[in-house]
Amino acid sequence: MIITFPISIWMCLKIIKEYERADVFQLGRIQADKAKGPGLILVLPRIDVFVKVDLQTVNVNIPPQEILTRDSVTTQVDGVVYYRIYSAVSAVANVHQATFLLAQTTPRNVLGTQTLSQILAGREEIAHSIQTLLDDATKLRGIQVAQVEIKDVRIPGQLQRSVAAEAEATREARARVLAAEGEMNASKALRANICILTDKNLA
Repeated sequence: MIITFPISIWMCLKIIKEYERADVFQLGRIQADKAKGPGLILVLPRIDVFVKVDLQTVNVNIPPQEILTRDSVTTQVDGVVYYRIYSAVSAVANVHQATFLLAQTTPRNVLGTQTLSQILAGREEIAHSIQTLLDDATKLRGIQVAQVEIKDVRIPGQLQRSVAAEAEATREARARVLAAEGEMNASKALRANICILTDKNLA
């Protein structure tokens, strides 16, 4: 037994990396309110079971999904969510799948309350709203949502042509207004010059 003691001790020692924590269960019950690590931890064979939890930031790609906006326009939106585990004890269960599902449904719910123009013009504000909602929903699971990005907003081709035509019409109307203002200013200047010449001739 003395000969095998060093080997037994070595088998009981586990290395936890800097970006990891370990939840240790002794006879099925978690040992402490706080996870262990980093460094060496002692785990008793057949009595203790430990689960490693990665604390690094994870990114989840939100696949393109169809969203009906408030003004009844069907769009396709995709994005990415960055999150990390801050409480290894709370996140001992498999929280990644739940976070992925929330990352899919929350943007759909938020974007469905916005018009297409609001989505196109206010991506950052909408992304921040989604981040706040996700963070509140995942906090009890030991998850902190660091950032949400809306990557792409796709609109139907026919609507793209309509938007382009509307933008072109707006530019043309603005150009006509500027041209009319220029003609009016030129007319005023000409009238002023005529008045000056008339006054000089009368004098």
